[in-house]
Formats: sequence, C-alpha cells, structure tokens
Amino acid sequence: MKVVLITGASSGLGAEFARQLDKEVSGIDEFWLVARRKERMEELAQELTHPARIFANDVRNRSLYECLEWQLNEECADIKILVNNAGCGFNGFVTEQSSEKLIDVLDINCTAMTAITTLCIPFMKRGAHIIHMASSAAYLPQPGFAAYAASKSYVLNFSRALGEELRSRGIYVTAVCPGPVETEFLKKSGAEKSSYGLKKYVRMEAKDVVAEAIRGAKRKQTVVTPGLAMKGFRLLTKVVPHEVILKVMRKL
Repeated sequence: MKVVLITGASSGLGAEFARQLDKEVSGIDEFWLVARRKERMEELAQELTHPARIFANDVRNRSLYECLEWQLNEECADIKILVNNAGCGFNGFVTEQSSEKLIDVLDINCTAMTAITTLCIPFMKRGAHIIHMASSAAYLPQPGFAAYAASKSYVLNFSRALGEELRSRGIYVTAVCPGPVETEFLKKSGAEKSSYGLKKYVRMEAKDVVAEAIRGAKRKQTVVTPGLAMKGFRLLTKVVPHEVILKVMRKL
C-alpha cells in the first residue's frame, strides 16, 4: 500500500498539503491524516479524491507511535511522502511563560517530529520524500519567540543532516521555512500581536506556501523559503552578524 502521511492535518498548512497533494500525486492508495481534531479530519477526508485513514491522537503520545507502526507493518506500507507539519509556539518572553508551555513547544516541534520521522523511514523506498515544516524563525534567534525559533532551528538542521544521510538511499528531505502564514497558528501562538506577526506585507496564504513547498520538494531542494521577503531575510541572516540584527531589532 502506497501512503502519504501528514501530521497536523486538521487545519492550516497540514490540511492544505492534503488538498494539494491529493491533486498532485498519482499511484497513492491512501492518505493517512494525523491530528487531535477528528471531526476536522473527517471533513477534510470528504474533500479528497483518495481514501483517507484518520489517526485522531496527539503527536506526543506513544500510543500514536505504536498504532502507526502496527498499521504500517500490517499494510506492508510504502510511504511515498511524509509531511511533518504538526507544531506549536507561544509568543512572549521566556520569563513570562510556564516551563510546561516551553516544554510543549520542544516536545511537539522537536521530539515528536523526530520520533515520527524515524518510525517512518524503514517504510520508505527510493524516490520517497520527507517534508518538514520549519520556519524562517530558524534563521535567527527570536527574542519573544525564543523556544519556537530554537525548535525550528533544530527542525532545519536535523532535516539538512538527515537529507545527507538518506541521499544514497534515494530518499529526499526538504525543510520548508515560511514567514508568517495566515492560519490559526498566528492567533493561537500570540504571534499576531508581535512585531513578527504584525508585518502583514510579509504574510502569505497557506495555499501559496504549500504550493511553493511542493515545487521545491519536486526539485529535491533541501531548503525552501517561500516568498520574496523571507528569501531576503534568509540572505540577510547569512551576511549580517546576528548580533547586529538583534541590536537593530532591539532599537525598533
């Protein structure tokens, strides 16, 4: 059974990946959708032309990993595309947040992503692709968004290293690093109220981010930075010392 597996599939970028990949891919038997909100995924499944299997669970739960591994073995699954999209973040200084919130960010963005990726790799063959949703926040430390930015730096660097390790096996890894995207995340994270979120001229629609991510993955790009503004930001962080950028941000 050939499978596309998407985490964080109940809304936003995850749901958009399902919609666009549903039209883009051929020869797929099922889409496997992972998220907590079952009703949302059931609604999404009605939109897809491919059959969809729903896993309503938190990506941090060991029970999810056991269920996925059992079903992958049971179906002799061949994962053609894995999209690790599940993530979270909270705006605010570290000293203003509880340790539980900070640990949630790391558990979901880093630990769960790593667990699901390593679980799925044995079920991937030559030509398979892994897409990890990182963020442009990965390019620079983000005061007021510290844990989120640090976690996405992990996603970016893990993806690039993993891609090198898997290249000889013909499995490709793409890290996608968008700026602010018009999804529920902006409101839930509080980023909409931050300087990062208020710059509406750099915000992108989910459909445009996903379309660029899929194009980049097809080209076997290791990193995709959607939007001209964020491409410029990535270049800036490469040529200007981070201390200088942070000093300017502090003054602004």
